[in-house]
Amino acid sequence: MAKITLSNLKHSYLPNPSGPDDYALKEIDLDWQDGGAYALLGPSGCGKSTLLNIISGLLHPSEGRILFDDKDVTDLPPDRRNIAQVFQFPVIYDTMTVRENLAFPLRNRGVAEAKIAERVAEIAGMLEVEEMLDTRAAHLSPDNKQKISMGRGLVRDDVNVVMFDEPLTVIDPHLKWKLRSKLKELHQRVRATMIYVTHDQTEALTFADQVVVMQEGEIVQIGTPVELFERPQHTFVGHFIGSPGMNILPATVQDGRVQFHGQDIAVEGAVTGDGGTTELGVRPEFVTLSDTGIPARVRKVADVGRHAVIEAMVGDTAVKAVVDHAEVEQGAEVHLAFATHQTRLYRDGWLSTEAAR
Repeated sequence: MAKITLSNLKHSYLPNPSGPDDYALKEIDLDWQDGGAYALLGPSGCGKSTLLNIISGLLHPSEGRILFDDKDVTDLPPDRRNIAQVFQFPVIYDTMTVRENLAFPLRNRGVAEAKIAERVAEIAGMLEVEEMLDTRAAHLSPDNKQKISMGRGLVRDDVNVVMFDEPLTVIDPHLKWKLRSKLKELHQRVRATMIYVTHDQTEALTFADQVVVMQEGEIVQIGTPVELFERPQHTFVGHFIGSPGMNILPATVQDGRVQFHGQDIAVEGAVTGDGGTTELGVRPEFVTLSDTGIPARVRKVADVGRHAVIEAMVGDTAVKAVVDHAEVEQGAEVHLAFATHQTRLYRDGWLSTEAAR
């Protein structure tokens, strides 16, 4: 296991990049501590797989360095970085049994048979596949094949990092929650440094202690699941995380007062900065229907089980609210109130209000 440091990392797939738009990774500076569970989260094309391939050695960065425990590994090939990687599609040998598949990474490195047997039994127990150890992999279900693929990544106890590249993409939705829970449990037991790449916020927030949110080749926020939800540093984080995502509303600022559609809006803390495009951010969970507040007309009401999502129009701007019960009907005239401690101003996408003290 290792601490991983990415220093001034940039990458372009073009031979002669001339500006920021030519870079798939614009500039990455990051430290991942030994034994942590991390996720790279972002939409397709944001650079997360590029970053993973650079860490693994499958891709050499255009600029910058990669360090494992402060040792520079930038120019080392994958086989000298001592990593394990689990891909979208299970990488196992169908003609081998489960036992043989789990043993293969150790046997390939000349580990003693007694140690192999001990380690295979330990991993099989963690994965709850003891009863299928002598089953050929070809006869396994897709989720069990991916379990074995994960086991092959975990069976070695000398790896610097275990990396997962969208490992649940091909798994049936009703089985995903089982594997997500199992992976979190495995990390808590083996305490290996793990990096999980995904575009699925549920997978990232379930697995990781720290989530790195990426957009267009840049890191826009690093934080715990709670931090990303409760205090997004960028409007992209607020919109991308949460279901429904944060309301991002046009706003104006004059003499320190924030307004939305002519109404004064109380925000968290003092407004900072100057100029730029200003927007309000407030999650639907912190928007309520009240007797006073911002006048709006209900456009949609969606009952999603435990609560309802109301979409109301303030002029031509849609605002969503999460409420316990669908108390109103489509077309109803209502008033909206925003929780001050969860209402923030953003300038050019970035948080522009100080935390209340």
